[in-house]
Amino acid sequence: MSSLNYPKKVTIGDITVRDGFQHEEKFISTNAKIWLSEQLLLAGFKHIEVTNMGNPRGMPQFKDADEVFKGIRKSKKIAHLLPEVKLTAVTIRERAIERAIEGYKEGWGPDRILIMVSTSESHHKKNSGLSLEDYWKMCEEWIPKCRDAGMKVNGTVSTIWGCPIEGPTKLEKAIEFTQRWFDIGATDVEHADHDGSASPDRVYRYFSMLMDHFQKPDKHIVHFHVTRGWGLANVLAALQTGMTNYESCMGGLGGQPANFVDDCPVSGTGSYYYKDPNIVGLVSTEDMVVMMDEMGIDTGVDVDKVLEIGNMVEKIIGRRLRSESILNGRIPKSLTGRG
Repeated sequence: MSSLNYPKKVTIGDITVRDGFQHEEKFISTNAKIWLSEQLLLAGFKHIEVTNMGNPRGMPQFKDADEVFKGIRKSKKIAHLLPEVKLTAVTIRERAIERAIEGYKEGWGPDRILIMVSTSESHHKKNSGLSLEDYWKMCEEWIPKCRDAGMKVNGTVSTIWGCPIEGPTKLEKAIEFTQRWFDIGATDVEHADHDGSASPDRVYRYFSMLMDHFQKPDKHIVHFHVTRGWGLANVLAALQTGMTNYESCMGGLGGQPANFVDDCPVSGTGSYYYKDPNIVGLVSTEDMVVMMDEMGIDTGVDVDKVLEIGNMVEKIIGRRLRSESILNGRIPKSLTGRG
């Protein structure tokens, strides 16, 4: 029987500080966000998502966006690592992109921004407030400005495997949108299962189609949610197509922006798509790293340090999270001597 076919080296971006924390209904302190960013970089991650630079009225979790970036940039603990890593801010609309460019030029802002389209028109409108046609026009105007400033630009494609509002979507449309991102100057493209709609067979089909179209996997990022428990099965399916870049959150955190923070209702992106906010989120960084390590895949990160960070993230959040590896640890690599 032939063995599984997958890359022996991958890149993992941890996006807890933005995507993980955006889902929390309590404000995570600025110091905790800076601490976690430092620790992730010290563990060997070369890419983290730091914040969302949009209007904090709807998402007060990110009212400290500038302070978090400045704290990371000033940190002596990671000063030696910063030239080699990418710090990303989500910037859905024009004002946020403009703010990111200003911050970058001043020396503290992101060196990469993320802008996003959904293949579902209704989901896209809810996320951005614009029609797809108007949003593409906005991107055509602003991506060159970012590139001229020296920043990288991620174009994300969402609702690839289904929309929580409209239902099924066409995979082919996501391939078209990916090509469009590159045509207007995006540096890389994230392929997002934003709510756990993807199943492993369709993941394999989609990324096979993607590789047939683009051949090289290095400019593409795989982003799965674990809402229905298939997250790591989807990772395995993507690995078998040759995908080499993945994103995840500590403890399986993340999901739709919270519509209640501390003691106050906020707009977020409206009512939640799911019944229980505590059982959604992205693939767990800890579990993915431990699984890949066991498969002999080089992730470039310190597995033991990732598990230490995971334990601390549970304290920051204040509840038990979804990583199985935090409970049970990694698999011993040598005899335990406990015979």
